[in-house]
Formats: sequence, C-alpha cells, structure tokens
Amino acid sequence: MAEKDRVKKDGPWVMRTYAGHSTAEASNALYRNNLAKGQTGLSVAFDLPTQTGYDPDSPLARGEVGKVGVPVPHLGEMRKLFDQIPLTGMNTSMTINATAMWLLALYQVVAEEQAAQNGGDLAPEAVAAQLAGTTQNDIIKEYLSRGTYVFPPEHSLRLISDMIAYTVHQIPKWNPINICSYHLQEAGATPVQEIAYALCTAIAVLDQVKASGQVDEEDFGKVVGRISFFVNAGVRFVEEMCKMRAFVELWDEITRERYGVTDEKMRRFRYGVQVNSLGLTEAQPENNVQRIVLEMLAVTLSKNARARAVQLPAWNEALGLPRPWDQQWSLRLQQVLAFESDLLEYDDLFDGSPVVGAKVRELVEGAKAEIDRVQAMGGAIAAVESGYMKSELVSSHALRRARIESGEEVVVGVNRFDTTEPSPLTADLDAAIMVADPRAEEAALASVADWKAQRSEAEVAEALAALAAAAKTDDNLVPFTLAAARAGATTGEWAQTLRDVFGEFRAPTGVSGAVGAVSQAGSAGSELSAVRDRVKATGDELGGRLRVLIGKPGLDGHSNGAEQIAVRARDAGFEVIYQGIRLTPDQIVSAAVAEDVHLVGLSILSGSHMELVPDVLDGLAAAGLDDVPVIVGGIIPDSDARRLKELGVAAVYTPKDFGLTEIMGGFVDVIRAANGLS
Repeated sequence: MAEKDRVKKDGPWVMRTYAGHSTAEASNALYRNNLAKGQTGLSVAFDLPTQTGYDPDSPLARGEVGKVGVPVPHLGEMRKLFDQIPLTGMNTSMTINATAMWLLALYQVVAEEQAAQNGGDLAPEAVAAQLAGTTQNDIIKEYLSRGTYVFPPEHSLRLISDMIAYTVHQIPKWNPINICSYHLQEAGATPVQEIAYALCTAIAVLDQVKASGQVDEEDFGKVVGRISFFVNAGVRFVEEMCKMRAFVELWDEITRERYGVTDEKMRRFRYGVQVNSLGLTEAQPENNVQRIVLEMLAVTLSKNARARAVQLPAWNEALGLPRPWDQQWSLRLQQVLAFESDLLEYDDLFDGSPVVGAKVRELVEGAKAEIDRVQAMGGAIAAVESGYMKSELVSSHALRRARIESGEEVVVGVNRFDTTEPSPLTADLDAAIMVADPRAEEAALASVADWKAQRSEAEVAEALAALAAAAKTDDNLVPFTLAAARAGATTGEWAQTLRDVFGEFRAPTGVSGAVGAVSQAGSAGSELSAVRDRVKATGDELGGRLRVLIGKPGLDGHSNGAEQIAVRARDAGFEVIYQGIRLTPDQIVSAAVAEDVHLVGLSILSGSHMELVPDVLDGLAAAGLDDVPVIVGGIIPDSDARRLKELGVAAVYTPKDFGLTEIMGGFVDVIRAANGLS
C-alpha cells in the first residue's frame, strides 16, 4: 500500500489487566504499579463472597476470602482499594453482577469523598457525571456459566433495569451493563451460540428497561448507546474475527429495527474483551503466549469490529494466580501490537474479502435462527428457567471435549507434540505462580468487626429497612442502595435485605438433558465401552450400580468441569448425583450419606481446596463414611496436591488431565481399591 493510501493512525484501545487479590491494600498497590507501566484502565476482580453477597464472617465465605479477587465488604475497603487513584479521571471496569448495584454505589461514594478531600465543592451529582467505566452486571450468563447469581431472574432483571435508568440520567459516561458472552464460550458455546445468547440477553434487558417506564422514549437511544459487551476470543482467530463482524452487523440491525434507534453512534457495537482462558494449558504452558497473541489479533485486526478495551490472561493462569511479572508480560503483548506494529495505520483489512464475507453470513444466519428459537420460547429468561440454554452449552462443551480426546481437535503439547524439554518457566512450580495472602481472611474478618464497631447501627437499620420497603414497590433501588452505603451497611447486609424480599434461586445444571459422549466412534468410543464394562462389573461385585457424588463446595460457580465430569460419568454407566454449585461441606456430606455413594468427587477452581476439602473429609469421618474415597479436581499446585493426598484424598486431577474417559477409569480404580477388590 502506498504511503498516500494510509489513513490517520487510530488511537489504541483501553489496555487493562484483570486483577485483585488478598486485600484492598495489596490490590491497590498492584493497580498503581500496573498504571505506572502504561496500563490505561482498571479491571477489578472481586472475591467470591463479594460477588455473591456474603460478608467474610459468613460460613459460606470460609476459604474463599481474597482468593479469586479482592474482598470489599464495606465502604472502608472500597476507600482503600482506590487510594491515590482519582476516580473521576479513571476508566474502571468492575466484574460484578448480582451485587453490581451495591459496588457501583460504594464506588460513587468514594469518588464523592475524594472530590471533597481534594478541596472541591462539587455536588454528588456533578461528581457522578464525571465517572467513566463499566459494571458487568449481566446476570443471565451467571445462571448459564459462572454461577455468581443470587436472586431469581425476574428480580435480577429489575436490579439491572434500575441501574440502567439511574446511570443514563446520573452517570451518563458509565456502561451500566456489559452483556458478557465471555463466560458462555468458557462454558462451551460455539460462535453461533455465543452471538445468539448474548444478543438474547441484550433484548431481555432492553425490553425490561422499556417496560419499566423509567426512561422516556426520546432518551431510549441513550440506553442503547450505553450497552456494552464483553466477549471471548478463541484461538481460531479467523472465525473469531468474523464472529465480531457478525456481532456488529446484528446489533446494528436489532437496535435499528426492534428499538427504532436512528442515531448510528448509539447503535455502535461497543465491546471489551478478555481472550480465551478455556484453551490455556497446564502442559507446556509456555505455548499459551502464542495462543494469547493469536486471540488478541482476532479482536484487533478488523478496524470495523475492533475492541474498545482488551485484557489478556497470563501464560500461567492454568497453573494458578499470575504474579505481577506475568501480568506485565501480557500488558507488553498489547503494547507491542499497538505501538510497534502498523496495525492502527490502516482502514479495515477485510472489507470486500469473499472468504470473510461468506463466514460472516454463515454466523449471522445461524445466530438469527438461534435467536428466533429462544424468542419463541419467551426470551432469554424463559430459556434459562427451562434449562434449554444451559443444556445446549453443556452439550457443546461435551462434544468439544470428545473431539480433543479423540485427537480430532489438536491441542499442541496436550494431545499432540507432547514431548518437551524441561521449561525454565516451570522449573519451580511453587514459585511460578503467586499465592494469595493466607492472612487475607483474618484481615477481612477484623475489618468487618472494626467497621461495625464504629458505625451507627440505628442509621444502618433505618437505611436497610428503607431498602427493603422500596424493594416491595416499583421504586428505583439505586438511591436506597446509596443511602445504605453512606450509612455503613455491609455487602452481606445489603444482599441479605434483598434476599429476604426477593428470595434466592438455584439454576438448572443442564446435566440431565445434555448430549454426552455415548456416540463417540473409533478408539475413543471403544475406550468408553471398556470403562463402562468395568463400571458394571464392579457394581455387580459390590451388589448394585456404582454411585458417584459430584460436589462443588464453597462459592466457586465455575461448574463447567464438574458438569463435564458428571456427563461423562453418566455415559460411563455410573449413577450420578450432582446438585449444582454453592454447597457447604455439611450439605455434601449429607448427600453422600443419603445417597449411599461409592465415591465423592469435589470440584474447586477458586483456590479454596485446602480449607474446604479437609472439612468434607472430617465430615465424612464423623458420619462413619471415612471408607468412602474422595477425589479432587481443580487448579491445584503440586505442593497442595501432595498435602491433600497426605490428608486422605485418593486422587487429584488438574487441567493437564484432559482425558475424561481415562478419569472415569481412575474412578473405578479408586472404588475397587477402597473396597478391597483386586
């Protein structure tokens, strides 16, 4: 291309790193360090108690505090989190869903306090008008994939609608919802499913806002203009790039034809991205770097479908928590592409390509058909409550796993090219990842106790009573939430107040209706048949069908692995008891007793295995079931795996153990050994 054909160089996308751990102080230091390295926005990871509306002193929070993000149980911790980071000049993304309204309220109050401390005399409304950022706030995908939902769908949609109406009027630069297809792909979604289910979610949200009557017709275009998306990009980067172009086309069509938005700027498909974590491997983890680069290209190469913000995982996320150096490496990948390459100097590279055009058409047509199917069921909420979308995702994921096991889908270093030289990156596995501060839970408990000791209980009670009363009406709940934040209420108190009014919800698991691996052909099918024969023979020897309990203790809602294990165990002939996510160790023990199981399998991906697994072992022993073997799966460092086995765990599986049928054979081995069978 001649020099004269170049266009003015575009500005780079917002560069973020998804981060937060242990304590607000430690996370604040990490944020300021990342900003000093050239990061241009913040992406806050909250711990599971904060995401699911529990304080650190809740029994369900045991072992989970500070593990996958930062604990923020009250306003004081939000102050520490953003100390010396002026919020009116920052673009902050907060990955928070069920408790999004509460966290945004804390964020707004801290911004007001910062403005006052800096000598300003701005009214709270003027401070709010300067805030820019995003709350993820997509609860529908939580029912389908990530599991940090709290309230039933109808009430969750009401909270989202209230937030959208409030921010459009009071925080106009804020994206009140980030329709999040990222976790759909992590749960197994094909590109067509990812597009369709994300857009069905957007339709459900926009219809709810319109029906609420809180936004005038002339302002509805502003609502559409503040809807953003958060997508996933896998390693099939041509298909993923075409997926983004399909998203752009369909969003423009839906907002124009269904909602009558005439302003092209308001119809623009605005999205951020975290590239795929599902495909990151524990085996030869250095290969993850090139995977991340290819996935980044999928969302940056096409100017007309380029991401507005990008955050990249680190090469070692399949091993554990990345260190600051690992996060820096991922940031530098973005900076090299944006500032050293010539990518941003040209118009769209793919306009007019017949190959790209054909692929986009295929994805658009497939997504439209699936959108129509969901809308015919009554929309996204109905498709969640019926279990349709969840079963479809579990089935897609099962088929993907079967393709990997059969070798049809190649994963370098895992099912092909698995010979390797020793890696200096993983020579010391315990040093190759960062460990969350083990004192984080103790610090959070002390913080909550100190906070409650200095606040006015009467003011808190009054604010929460007002919130509860408003929740029983059609009033917008944001002002009442702000009042509770200013009064000193905690995250758990805000959530419990609404639980008492709205109730709670357990989403369908999708396992019973999922298509599994029964139809596998070739060697993979024969291996499954052989395991099935062993399952039956062992059951006959023990006097009945083998029963396995798959349990997810704690607050970890990433159920994809547990679901795939449950589906494959069912296909291998086991009777499977799987009750879904968010169970206490006591509940798991009770189920093991009631179902008279031969094996208990625990899935924990939040890093809380060293606290929760011993609780289950102790509970089984107290119930007289210490002869029932326990196995554990998750992101578990070698040193922890050794310790778990010393405590009595029969086997530990990590992401490197990709062969589900082989794992089923391991189930049989463990059951036979526990029962003294040769």
